[in-house]
Amino acid sequence: MAEAPAGNEAPETPPAEDVSGGRLLEYPRGGPTVLRIVLGSHLRRLRERQNISAEDAGYAIRASHSKISRMELGRVGFKERDIADLLTLYGVVDPSERAVVLSLMEQANTPGWWHQYGDVLPSWFEVYIGLEEAASLIRTYEVQFVPGLLQTEDYARAVIRLGHPEASPGEIERRVRMRMTRRECLTGAEPPVLWAIMDEAALRRPMGGREVMRAQLEHLIEMSEMSNVTLQVVPFTAGGHAAAGGPFAILRFGEQSLPDIVYLEQLTSALYLDKPADVDKYLRTMNRLCVEAARPEHTSQVLSTLLNQL
Repeated sequence: MAEAPAGNEAPETPPAEDVSGGRLLEYPRGGPTVLRIVLGSHLRRLRERQNISAEDAGYAIRASHSKISRMELGRVGFKERDIADLLTLYGVVDPSERAVVLSLMEQANTPGWWHQYGDVLPSWFEVYIGLEEAASLIRTYEVQFVPGLLQTEDYARAVIRLGHPEASPGEIERRVRMRMTRRECLTGAEPPVLWAIMDEAALRRPMGGREVMRAQLEHLIEMSEMSNVTLQVVPFTAGGHAAAGGPFAILRFGEQSLPDIVYLEQLTSALYLDKPADVDKYLRTMNRLCVEAARPEHTSQVLSTLLNQL
């Protein structure tokens, strides 16, 4: 099992190259999503350095200040003409520096593997998959289901059918395939650290029937032995606990200039929080959950007990 991050300290990861230094950033996972955020942050710093308002920047590229905001947050793709015009506005005239930024833009616009599932993937969740792929540390709390990265194929199929009762069999299978592909980040090169805390209720709810749930619990026992995965269970005996508001995830990245991001999923949309005050609140909640849950070294025993009761 992975060691717990101490407080708000992220595990050591090699720092990415700084775009301002004339070198390109390289990410082993989820590059396009994070590169959009990196490029957006760089554009914001250039704009603020010149004391140019978002309204004036928007006018320069024939757009609104809200588009500048979305670009700087990395929430949209980039057009070469827009980036070139903004660089000129921000006083970036050196050909080599412009070439670095424009090359970064091309990388940021490269579709990720998940784009092939665009027919079943809502845009608000597409952002999360990219962030998940690029994260160096994923901390998540679930109250109703096993976290997606830890689901077996049959368990995932049962959960997806529950959430999409009107979907065709073909659509269900595409969603299952996408979820199984997501899991591969945990066993690939340079995998992220996953720290998952599950409420006991998620493990007692027999999704897909007895045999499916038994296989899921056995899979969790196997995953708990991986060096980059730590699992904890909040037992019913804990009573009320810190995360009374529901499930959430906190993502951290190897690039030190990127903030932690809190992900909150809703039925038809999602919230992405990156303001320090919001993130700190969820970090404190996650840390309290780690204390309230059974210790990680007891997880295998807890899961085995639940397995024997099925």
